[in-house]
Amino acid sequence: MKYMVTWNERPQGSAIEYERAQQRILDVFRRWEQPSNFKIELFMIRVGDWGGYMLVDCDDPVAVHKLCSMLPAFTFEVRPVIPIEDAMRGELEVMAWRDNLKFD
Repeated sequence: MKYMVTWNERPQGSAIEYERAQQRILDVFRRWEQPSNFKIELFMIRVGDWGGYMLVDCDDPVAVHKLCSMLPAFTFEVRPVIPIEDAMRGELEVMAWRDNLKFD
């Protein structure tokens, strides 16, 4: 299953608290070891912002949850996603099925 992970920095407080949080985030993330069943396909940071996007392919939702739990300085949103080709195929199939329905 593929997941789009989006994150934003939580409000911290003073400038020095932001600086400490940023250092802590980097320290923790440097030590993180990616699980063998966890493939990062896209990892992007929003320019001028403390947040970003990660496209992950992983068969274990707990591994994705653990990633989000590792960095409490951020709020995370995780959405399962599918390729556009698969979505279009599914939509066309259901549209054809719906168009063939007969109502009395």
